[in-house]
Amino acid sequence: MSDGFGQIVYPVKDIAQAKTLFSTLLGVEPYMDSPYYVGFRIGGQEIGLDPNGERKGMTGPVAYTKVDDLEAGLKALIDAGAVPHGDPQEVGGGRRIATVKDPSGNILGLLHDA
Repeated sequence: MSDGFGQIVYPVKDIAQAKTLFSTLLGVEPYMDSPYYVGFRIGGQEIGLDPNGERKGMTGPVAYTKVDDLEAGLKALIDAGAVPHGDPQEVGGGRRIATVKDPSGNILGLLHDA
């Protein structure tokens, strides 16, 4: 279905504090720095901080894998036993994301870039 996980998003309570912590941890400054999302790129991996993550039902980090077709990817995961976790959404720049829960309750993400 994919080439692996391209993005991991962490729900955070204090985005300013989390930005400082992750900048120190990763040794880079964010490429995107906004009140609703802070993103870092390191070695082809994107690490994101979402201050609204808990409100969206995130209970921990969510790893997203890139797919060519978001709806087909969702259907394949649901057919394999996952259940939808919220509606697919546009997050900017032509990027759409969707999440599902696996039978163990883990949240898995899909992302598609237009």
